[in-house]
Amino acid sequence: MHYLLSYVTAPDYLQRRGDFRDAHLDLAWQASDRGELVLGGAVGDPVDGALLLFQGDSPAVAERFAAADPYVLNGIVTSWSVRPWTTVVGEASANPVRPGVNPRR
Repeated sequence: MHYLLSYVTAPDYLQRRGDFRDAHLDLAWQASDRGELVLGGAVGDPVDGALLLFQGDSPAVAERFAAADPYVLNGIVTSWSVRPWTTVVGEASANPVRPGVNPRR
């Protein structure tokens, strides 16, 4: 199953993240190396949030990541949420659905 961790960042995120970026990236790459974090990165122009795609049996892996993230702990991420994402298209989809195969009506 896939889970999206969504961050809302503080208005001064870009100015403040430098102090915590290496620790945040270290945490993220560790999660990636364990096969938990699939993709992650900032969104918006200017940046106003971030999305991180996790895979696992429950949302706990994404929730643990957020609870330990230096960006969260130091207030440059002002809020976060985890939502299940039912992925159905693409090689890495958790629940692939092809046209005409097991259609849902």
